[in-house]
Amino acid sequence: MIKRVSIYYRGENKEAVLWSGKIEAWIRKRYPKTDFNSKRPQLLIVLGGDGTILAAAQKYQKKNSIIFGLNLGHVGFLASAREPKKFLAALNKLFSGEYRVVKRMMVKAEVWRKGRLVFSANSLNEISVQSLLGIVDIEASIDKHPVQYIKGSGMLVATATGSTAYNLSAHGPIVMPDIKCMILTEIMDHNIPTPSIVIKRDREVELKIIDFRKRGVLKIAKSGEDADVIITADGENIFPLEIGDVIKIKRSPGLIKFAELDRAYFFKSLQEKFAFR
Repeated sequence: MIKRVSIYYRGENKEAVLWSGKIEAWIRKRYPKTDFNSKRPQLLIVLGGDGTILAAAQKYQKKNSIIFGLNLGHVGFLASAREPKKFLAALNKLFSGEYRVVKRMMVKAEVWRKGRLVFSANSLNEISVQSLLGIVDIEASIDKHPVQYIKGSGMLVATATGSTAYNLSAHGPIVMPDIKCMILTEIMDHNIPTPSIVIKRDREVELKIIDFRKRGVLKIAKSGEDADVIITADGENIFPLEIGDVIKIKRSPGLIKFAELDRAYFFKSLQEKFAFR
């Protein structure tokens, strides 16, 4: 029985604001004992696109909440229901217990500079290391064994959840989201292109920044630091990198729980996105 609920959305999304009021009224009418004020909700209803769901996952990753995404964006791969006309029917199934919980892996990245930890972040989709204007040389290793040398725009370490996001745009493989693994994918390599590598969840990936041209043209807005090559986690938590930095990426100890109404939902999402007949 779901007793503690919170609704998450971006305030500038007017459609989400309207749906938030409608959904809360719907729940209060049918389940009047529901607590909407808990700081540790059992259920987190997220209204928005995949970016909003990623932000919610980041914010609530330590709360052990079940995420139930209702898509008000474009793609909606992370959402449990993608069409507004189906939102209330989906909620009815959820509160009736007609769902299963799928636990998805996150990854943790640490940036080490001259033996000192200078940055860390968790990610549900991917860790991205990339040059903003030029070329960056990166050496990629798995458990200390060099596997790729990139001279190009950068490199991604994606989760299975993130395989349909930036990883897919970079021609990486699609992996079912409940598989716990990492995917190493290059971004615009000027060398002979090498295929992505799917890595078992208990391994550690290491990316070493070998070289890049320092220009100092761009700056991080919050800190004012020069940014030629950056690391981002799910497109957020931007941090500028230096030559010699070592990025260590491994499985995060926490798992993110998603409510799934249909076991074939992921395949239906692929069918819809790629217009399979």
